[in-house]
Amino acid sequence: MANDLNGLSVFVAVAAAKGFRAAGRQLGVSGTAVSQTIGQLEERLGVALFERTTRTVRLTEAGERLYATVGPALEEVRAAEEEVMGLGDEPSGTLRLNVSSGAENILRGPLLARFLAAHPKLRLDLVVSEHTGEIVGSGFDAAVGLGEVIERDMVALPVSDELRMLVVGSPDYLARRGAPSHPRDLTDHECINWKPTADAPPYRWEFTEDGRDFTVNVDARVVTTDPHLNVRLVQAGLGLTIEIDRVLQEHIDAGTVVPVLEDYSTPYPGFYLYFPRRRHRSAALRAFIDYVRAGVKE
Repeated sequence: MANDLNGLSVFVAVAAAKGFRAAGRQLGVSGTAVSQTIGQLEERLGVALFERTTRTVRLTEAGERLYATVGPALEEVRAAEEEVMGLGDEPSGTLRLNVSSGAENILRGPLLARFLAAHPKLRLDLVVSEHTGEIVGSGFDAAVGLGEVIERDMVALPVSDELRMLVVGSPDYLARRGAPSHPRDLTDHECINWKPTADAPPYRWEFTEDGRDFTVNVDARVVTTDPHLNVRLVQAGLGLTIEIDRVLQEHIDAGTVVPVLEDYSTPYPGFYLYFPRRRHRSAALRAFIDYVRAGVKE
């Protein structure tokens, strides 16, 4: 029975990591050992779970079905185990969080420092990415992202106020080129855009006029996957970019960037901590949920 559970755990790790070597690094074993374990599991089940090529590893139909069932089930087992381990006087264990690149600015510094100081036996495993899918099968206890992308079967708690997307430029750039008076004027400006991943389309800049939402597909001179780099390029006088007001506020206060088109930027729901509606939750996650519910925001 123990070997069966081990095989399923390795299977879930490979499916989440999309590779034998990557799963091996997470599990602390070699890719060869992972491959052998998967081979034994496939032999016992009588079906192929992965399609293997020299470059990719993909789930077969049978693998997809098994992953959809086993992934959440093993996560429940792990959470139940950590819940029992955390029944002592002080919560212990590891909190695994996936945080969108925009939200990491909200969680950085004092908020997480105070949480970890209050729970010295807890560890934090935090991944900053554009993860927007289900979190259980990927091994996360919870995630932090925009409210508009959270699935309905998740419990969501706010960790920020409403947000606004602001277009900004440096004082030097605006002195040279002038400030746009309407989003349509962006076609006459150097724009610096953002995309979540290398193969994703660039962000379409969002605005509101007379209660009507619309987007502008700017012809950007520079497109990056790092919004913080975009802000630095703006400060260097390269052009205009768009970013969350919370990320920009310290630069606005310092006078290194200046917001424009503010009349066309309206608030929208901010970031939320979200997690599955399941009975078992790890001690680490329960402690963090209590921390957020207590209204600790930075």
